[in-house]
Amino acid sequence: MARSAAALGSARLRVRRADGVVEVELDRPVHVEFDGVLPWRTFRWHRGQAHYSGLYWSAVTCGHVGYESRLELAWLLLADRDRLLRQVASQPFQMVARVDGEVRRHVPDFVAVRADGLVTVVDVKPRRRLADEKVAFTFGWAGRVTAAQGWSFEVFSEPDPVVLANVRFLAGYRRSTQFDQGLLDAVVTAVGSPVSFAEAVRSAGAVVGSGPAGRAYVLAALWSGRLCADLRLPLASATVVTAA
Repeated sequence: MARSAAALGSARLRVRRADGVVEVELDRPVHVEFDGVLPWRTFRWHRGQAHYSGLYWSAVTCGHVGYESRLELAWLLLADRDRLLRQVASQPFQMVARVDGEVRRHVPDFVAVRADGLVTVVDVKPRRRLADEKVAFTFGWAGRVTAAQGWSFEVFSEPDPVVLANVRFLAGYRRSTQFDQGLLDAVVTAVGSPVSFAEAVRSAGAVVGSGPAGRAYVLAALWSGRLCADLRLPLASATVVTAA
């Protein structure tokens, strides 16, 4: 029997900060400041461990964000291109609620905050696990708790592999400090109307002074979204590139 519609009682968030754990009661919509939150669990690396953990340098936060699996890293890579995001934190809090008369606890994988203030709580789970009754039950009550706060709740599973491969490649050009922003503006202007990737590189090379540098600037503009291409197809010389 589906359990996601279970009776939901009082709920609260437990947020870990440098000076200790702060509890926030969710008896009404509240503002939670996610700056300075610490991951609920400690990221660990050791020989033979089952999970693939690491730290990803985020263009959104200009700092490292932890992850515990390749699928979580995939979410970070894709989210990092979202120009509306202003904040991303991993394992941002422990959610505690009384569900069906029992105290339940859940730590979501990420929280993402947009410039307009929209908060999205993200859980990452392989598609094959979504039908598991325990997983569905947890996501059910967790989604209801976040919705009551006016937040969005997202479950992320395996993305399009071609899109992910393209974004993983473009992520090598995500650090804006490596590129002169005035030159980047000029490159975007020079590309202009829809052209092939090869033509875009030639135009950019004429602006920045060399073909290899021009290619890097085009890829940086594709990462940031200032230039666009259909990332559902492998990037190639013939890929059509347009200004956003």
